[in-house]
Amino acid sequence: MKTGILLINLGTPDDPGPSAVGRYLTEFLSDGRVVDIPWLPRQILVRGIISPLRRFRSSREYKKVWTEEGSPLLLYGKQLAQKVAERCAALASSQPELGELHVHFAMRYQNPGMPMVLEQMRQCGYDRIIIVPLYAQYASATTGSTLQEAMRIISKWYVIPELRMISQYWDDEGYLSCFHNRARKFDLDSYDHILFSYHGVPVRQVDKVYEDQRCANHSCEVEINDENKFCYKATCFATTRALAKRLGLVEDQYSVAFQSRLDKKWLKPFSDQVIEELAQDGVKRLLVFSPAFVADCLETTVEIGEEYVEIFEEAGGEKLDFVPSLNAEDDWTEAVTNLIRRHL
Repeated sequence: MKTGILLINLGTPDDPGPSAVGRYLTEFLSDGRVVDIPWLPRQILVRGIISPLRRFRSSREYKKVWTEEGSPLLLYGKQLAQKVAERCAALASSQPELGELHVHFAMRYQNPGMPMVLEQMRQCGYDRIIIVPLYAQYASATTGSTLQEAMRIISKWYVIPELRMISQYWDDEGYLSCFHNRARKFDLDSYDHILFSYHGVPVRQVDKVYEDQRCANHSCEVEINDENKFCYKATCFATTRALAKRLGLVEDQYSVAFQSRLDKKWLKPFSDQVIEELAQDGVKRLLVFSPAFVADCLETTVEIGEEYVEIFEEAGGEKLDFVPSLNAEDDWTEAVTNLIRRHL
């Protein structure tokens, strides 16, 4: 049996210039699962307002994180795919019954694009394809969009192989252990508070998970159950509880918040406001995790590492440290390989 494994992350511009950033923003925000309003108002909003106005500001921010080799998100993705491929080759060698295992990498938006990479996989004639979105917590705008696009493309193939899709893995032991390992590099007792900051989504998107269209009715901050197990808000809070338990934290030592909002109707509390309030309440040393991101990117390096540091210090805080993401480190490579192995 030949198995093709596809790792997918969100996307990145081809270069940090305004034109490339504009193309990326337009494709990304034109997705009906990302900006979930009717098609015509969405196109007017994205193509007429957001993309033309934000491309220049976003371009300046991308230039801060861009490397000589390109976008860090793309570099980490390629490195991770290469290392997972090496692990999978060793796995197949030791367990011949697994057959051939081949690893590919794609971006949901821009390049390397899913249509191109999946066409390459189609030509390989795989018996089975495993799709692994690199988002630990399910959200319609990330995992949902990625899996929908994969199904759209594959549904047009004349021959459709066995297909497996991984929707989420926030409770995976390997994933949690990797963030625990990052935390070991910090003296947790030296911080006054710890913040777990997740990328935000509009409240209406988590409301749609439920029959009653009301996330607020389902105890998402305190438990995971059959009704909220695919609610992004619920899994973010559950991820935090799982990590806090591993780190030996009690409830008053940490908070959960959501960053990168576009308006006031997104998940609360907002990370920037929480950080400011913590500083005003006397917190001098703050440590920030961002478990929604398995690779460092604009939202971690610039938004948390620069903008939130400035907010914290202006409000009276002294030091804000950010816990690096998983990137392409060996423990994360092993965790992804084990996740794939369980789906073979």
